[in-house]
Amino acid sequence: MKLTFPHVLSTCLLGAYCVIASANAAPADAELLALVQRHAQAQSSFDQATLKAVTAENYVEISPVGEVDGREKMLSFYAPEQKRPSPQVQVDEPAVRLFGDTALISARLSYRLNQEGAARTFAMRAGYVARLVDQQWLLVSAQYTGIRPPKP
Repeated sequence: MKLTFPHVLSTCLLGAYCVIASANAAPADAELLALVQRHAQAQSSFDQATLKAVTAENYVEISPVGEVDGREKMLSFYAPEQKRPSPQVQVDEPAVRLFGDTALISARLSYRLNQEGAARTFAMRAGYVARLVDQQWLLVSAQYTGIRPPKP
């Protein structure tokens, strides 16, 4: 194959574009992971104001038992009068995929709840969709799937 100037130039430009795109993706990845962590912490602490701030008006959530809840129903679950002992939550194993102004984020949520001197742990996989709205990332959906505990 004979390399011509246009071929070499287009290859260099494509390479430069990929470097710039990946450099821009890194800050967005960190911002999106912080968004997911804020959301998980707000759920754990029944922080309804933060949940409202990090979710879009058309937010939809699918619970681990398959129930579909709109934003208002989700927010009512975390109302101050509903607050009960809540678990500590840790977000790990994140994966972020950007598609312009839309992002898919998945992570493992690990919970630890201390009740009456006994610790209970459980984990879920969570899948999130976020949209960039007025230069701010907001969650538009979340879906949770329980992770079975390892067999003894």
